[in-house]
Amino acid sequence: MGGNDQQAYDRGTSLFSPDGRIYQVEYAREAVSRGAPSVGVRTADGVVFVAMSRASSTLMEAESIEKLHKLDEHLGTASAGHVADARQLIDLARRQAQGNHLRYGEPVGVETLTKFLTDHIQENTQRGGTRPYGAALLIGGIDDGEPRLFAADPSGTPNEWKATVIGGGRQEIQGVLEEEWKEGLSLVEGIELGVRALAAHEEEFVPGDLAVATVTAADGYRTVPEGEVREAFEAVGLSADDEETADDDDAADDDAADGDADEE
Repeated sequence: MGGNDQQAYDRGTSLFSPDGRIYQVEYAREAVSRGAPSVGVRTADGVVFVAMSRASSTLMEAESIEKLHKLDEHLGTASAGHVADARQLIDLARRQAQGNHLRYGEPVGVETLTKFLTDHIQENTQRGGTRPYGAALLIGGIDDGEPRLFAADPSGTPNEWKATVIGGGRQEIQGVLEEEWKEGLSLVEGIELGVRALAAHEEEFVPGDLAVATVTAADGYRTVPEGEVREAFEAVGLSADDEETADDDDAADDDAADGDADEE
């Protein structure tokens, strides 16, 4: 009977278990934790997003992997978890931002948009016939000249952060952010902190494996080119040519193996 009861609470998307848990929300959080990590850092000049966007195959076009998105001129977001679920939320956020311009003639606030999204996310944990979104978002932008950064998880809880991470490796990455974040960080220092934090979880990656964007009052949403990401790699002491070095080593090993075979 106990097993059957457990399965009943497990299948219900809007049922509390006797110990106060909603299993489907917990499973959605687990889906997020299995995704590639995305880091958000609030700096003195704006908000920085650094996301792992490595292609799963050499045949995949790297540009087709979308982890960072522009919501409005002053707003951006990073996602983790199920990409299709995240895209639904991103499209909803863009429509809301556009609607705010049409209705009120002004940009939507970062907190206002975040809470609109989290209200929608929470509804899917409460209504029958739906399931929670298997995605989490970082939403950052400029509000009255001040940078602000929020996180939204599958439960629909909005929290404001100075720096945080969604996706895999949260414990290691968040530990670096908590140790090294400080008031008055510049935009460049924010990018370097994001790269350094991801390095605590990912052993080997190169600048091409990352998507980086910034949101500032002066430039709005801006995608950071790979050259600047490479400079951040060098500044934090990471090699930006690991991939090439590994290829050279493999080629050398192959040559040595061929030489041994010839000797035989």
